[in-house]
Amino acid sequence: MERPTASDYGANYGTVNPVYGIPAPAIAAAPATSMHGPSAPPANMFDTVPGYEGTVAGGGGGYLPPPMPSVPMPVPEQAPSPPDWHIPSISEDRARQAFATYVSSKCCYSSAPVREGVITNMESFNTYRPVDAGVQPAPGPWQIAVQPPAFFQEHKQTIKVPYTSSIKNCHVCQGKGKNPCTTCAGAGNRVCTLCNGSGYRQSDERCVNCNGRGRKNCSSCSGSGSCQCDTCRGKGKLLVFINLNVKWSIEKDEFVAQDSSGLRVEKLEEVSGKELFKDAQNMVYPVRGFPDVSVAQASERFVRDHQVKNAQTSRILQQRQTIELIPITKVNYMWKGKPYVYYVYGNEFKVKAVDYPDQCCCSVM
Repeated sequence: MERPTASDYGANYGTVNPVYGIPAPAIAAAPATSMHGPSAPPANMFDTVPGYEGTVAGGGGGYLPPPMPSVPMPVPEQAPSPPDWHIPSISEDRARQAFATYVSSKCCYSSAPVREGVITNMESFNTYRPVDAGVQPAPGPWQIAVQPPAFFQEHKQTIKVPYTSSIKNCHVCQGKGKNPCTTCAGAGNRVCTLCNGSGYRQSDERCVNCNGRGRKNCSSCSGSGSCQCDTCRGKGKLLVFINLNVKWSIEKDEFVAQDSSGLRVEKLEEVSGKELFKDAQNMVYPVRGFPDVSVAQASERFVRDHQVKNAQTSRILQQRQTIELIPITKVNYMWKGKPYVYYVYGNEFKVKAVDYPDQCCCSVM
């Protein structure tokens, strides 16, 4: 008897650079390791979302047991009409006003281009990011609709939980968008390798590599002393949300009725049998009236134990119960006046000979 279960639901906190709009599946673990700070975001970086208490921030997951079964929600008769996707754009006056404010903040900029410039064209390049935390309560982990795979197939899926997204300062660069350069330790320059910092190559000949300075601008940071933060890609912000890890698994139990033939039970795993009974539904019933009482008892035990073992930790989607007849024939024969035995078993007619009487031994030295 086997059945897939929707189990091991765990919630991870994902982070992704919001500048790229709606993310593909968010990374379930922390961002790429940086040399400038901790590899995992601190726990206080994440908001508390009702229904997800106790899950692990920054990846790793946490188990969330299913709620008690309830009556399914009715399906709406008609889908709501889509909203009017009107995307606003700024006017020329607003663009010119913003330009004037920018120029006035620069002491060396003349205001003539603002006054005399003529706007010839305006193009909108809007981008979008799903910041939805607080818009409405996030659905519980067992309320999120997930398309299951075909029955009796194992599968894993990661889903971004709706209404858990928010923008936070990058924990690696503290929201600055850059970190001290690791090549020059933030100095912006390094000792010249040709003159070893002296500024001269031979006697009084000035070093042409560093122009006699003894140091050269760092090539990694172009002399600025800092580099773009790899975690937030220089934006200083991260989109933080919860990832839900969904796992469908198969739990299988087998029972082999007592065989008095003498053939070892493990041999039966090598062959197939004839299917006598098969039942698959949301919840199967124990087999009744089977000729072998031990099989009926095993069926009743499996149904009971599976329900007790899995109902508290997962949702049972489908169960399947199968009874197979494996043919076993014990053949007794005589050879040179002595009795021997061999077995023929399975649909493949495999043979197991016990103490085969005529054997030779081959060895290589």
